[in-house]
Amino acid sequence: MNDRLRSDTPQSTDTRGADMVLLGIYLNDHLAGATAGTERARHLVRSTRDSALAEALGPVSAEIAQDRKALLGIMRNLGVPVRRYKIYAGWTAEKIARLKSNGRLLRRSPLSTFLELEALRTAVEGKTAGWETLRDLTPAEKRLDAQQLDTLLGRARRQQDVVEEWRVRQAGTALRKG
Repeated sequence: MNDRLRSDTPQSTDTRGADMVLLGIYLNDHLAGATAGTERARHLVRSTRDSALAEALGPVSAEIAQDRKALLGIMRNLGVPVRRYKIYAGWTAEKIARLKSNGRLLRRSPLSTFLELEALRTAVEGKTAGWETLRDLTPAEKRLDAQQLDTLLGRARRQQDVVEEWRVRQAGTALRKG
């Protein structure tokens, strides 16, 4: 077995920069997730309006939408084409996820809010991992802005904290008797 790298082997973190084909796929997958996460956050704020939860998640929802726009800007700076079918897939998947059973037929269950917070938590964690990956590529890919990615990472971590705080609170409402 030849342990040497062939000259045509893609390198994603060496000094030559990122493998743009693979990075394009990766970023479009994150864009699909960002689309679903943006829709999930908006839906959760709308469905819990006039509550402390909606008040807490309103700013997070707005930031998540801004983060999606930031991702589109990063893709544009890198020359990565947007794959619209992945955006539609993310949007559709979020809508389908709303059809899950929540134990009630005609009105919203506390379990709905809890499950939506868990889905939002997963979305924000995925976004955080994406920003971390891009941040790790900044030494080799000069078109990535390390300062912007640090800002996005900090914001994503704050979003994780808010969503997790409310997920824990909602667990008590959704899963305990009384």
